[in-house]
Amino acid sequence: MRLRLSACVLLLLALPAAAAPPLRIAAAANLKPALDALVVAFVQEEPGASIDAIYGSSGKLHAQIRNGAPFDLFFSADRDYPQSLADSGHSHGPPRTYARGRIVLWSRTREAEALRLELLEAPAVTRIAIANPRLAPYGRAAEQALRRSGLWERIAHKLVYGENIAQTAQFAASGNTEVGIIALSLALNPALARSGRHIEIPEDLHDPIEQDFIITRRGAAHPLASRFAAFVMADAGRAILQRHGFSAPLGAKAAGTD
Repeated sequence: MRLRLSACVLLLLALPAAAAPPLRIAAAANLKPALDALVVAFVQEEPGASIDAIYGSSGKLHAQIRNGAPFDLFFSADRDYPQSLADSGHSHGPPRTYARGRIVLWSRTREAEALRLELLEAPAVTRIAIANPRLAPYGRAAEQALRRSGLWERIAHKLVYGENIAQTAQFAASGNTEVGIIALSLALNPALARSGRHIEIPEDLHDPIEQDFIITRRGAAHPLASRFAAFVMADAGRAILQRHGFSAPLGAKAAGTD
């Protein structure tokens, strides 16, 4: 009996340890090209790491986390949603700013030199895509830019709202609208860069789009959560973000500086 028991113990010790569950990341839609690249680079450094990234509007992802959705990290397109989760006890530690975004005017039919905000008043422009300002921080920035430029009231009847910034870009790219106000990170994506043109909207027309992330309360127990967060904030991660149209956070001295 003792020999049989010992053999069973040895057999159990020889079995591989159960793999850690995938790291689940909730991320703003504007982050998809950059985060996909970050995940690839991170897995190269951490072979065998399993990561699932879910993209959507920051507002909807925020609500899902509050309602118990099993995410380990949340990368928002603003600062308010992560701070709200921290205030309500859904965060492991305070939010951290990982990037600053930009909005652009994008069109598949207009050349870059013809693109300007005043174009939106032209009779030939009948539909303009922006993200829903109630759900998407990039939509709020678009509304601010249109209000501060004095255009909002004159073109409000032309606006078509996407649930998130990725859907907004799809509206413009598909031809459902003549113009879209989308994230620079999406305009630089090869498919959109080949099919259309863009100009950056001056930053003084909207509040800075500072983007924060949190490790969720659930994520505190995941062995990869803090390591992935550190990778994003380090030089290699910031370089990837910058290649995809994100600036360093305001106040950051250089890439990799917290």
